[in-house]
Amino acid sequence: MRRAEAFLVLLLCLYWTGAQGESGGLTGNDITQTEIQSEILGVKSTSDQTNITPDIWAELKELRDMAIEHSVELRNSKSKMEKLEQENTAIQARLTASEHKNEVLENVVKELQRENTVLEARMNTSENEVVKLKIESADLLDRVTSFEDKNKVLEARMNASENEVEELKRQNADQPKVAFSLGLTDNGLIGPFDTDITLKFSKVITNFGQVYSPSTGLFTAPVRGAYYFSFTTLDGRSNVFRRVYLYRNDKRVLFSYNYSSSHRESVSNSLVLQLEKGDVVYLVLPAGHSVFDDASDFTSFNGFLLFPL
Repeated sequence: MRRAEAFLVLLLCLYWTGAQGESGGLTGNDITQTEIQSEILGVKSTSDQTNITPDIWAELKELRDMAIEHSVELRNSKSKMEKLEQENTAIQARLTASEHKNEVLENVVKELQRENTVLEARMNTSENEVVKLKIESADLLDRVTSFEDKNKVLEARMNASENEVEELKRQNADQPKVAFSLGLTDNGLIGPFDTDITLKFSKVITNFGQVYSPSTGLFTAPVRGAYYFSFTTLDGRSNVFRRVYLYRNDKRVLFSYNYSSSHRESVSNSLVLQLEKGDVVYLVLPAGHSVFDDASDFTSFNGFLLFPL
């Protein structure tokens, strides 16, 4: 019975010691074995029995050490708990900040996604426009190439035409200007004569190249070529033959005549001659024939160069 009472006293001491340690009072290190023994001895003095065995002291010491150790562990655990609570508060604050940041990031991501969608749509539109422009550019390039080819053909033709024009100009410049148109006289009737005479056309209407001589009545070819000649004669008499000859050099090449009883009837003819340079052409009035001319140029002689040969 006394042993139980001593044990209860020891437990009360341990409880009081732990309470003092938690409230800032005495620590476990301040409680000495002597104090505990004194408390136990006080209990012993009030007790009727004083024969506690040494084993109880050893157990009490062990219990004291355990109580001190548990008290220190409780204080350390409280410090750790406070530190953990502070860390937990900091972590919660960081989590709150992270959640806010995540929300902001989510909004940014959503905005970027929206902008990306808009940009993708614009990119698709731009790509379609680029494809369309490429097609149009290819079509324009084909058309330009076609125009360039046509222009090259036209340019070649133009160059050829210009060359031909230049050649014609050169030929025309090199070609002598040969043409004449003549009237015989203003004196009326010429002839008849006893011999053949060369008609000398004294009225020069045109004489390009000065190829006809009114003083001799001869046309002289300046170049080898084809020449055209024509003439018309009028006789003022009636009931007579009307004749005229065209000569090249000393050879008669054309003989024209008619007979009429009417008054003032004409004779006309024309031909093309190939002449060498220096050949002469003239009209001859046969003996016994006459011609008539006045200001009306009833009797005329004409000729010109067709082309050189």
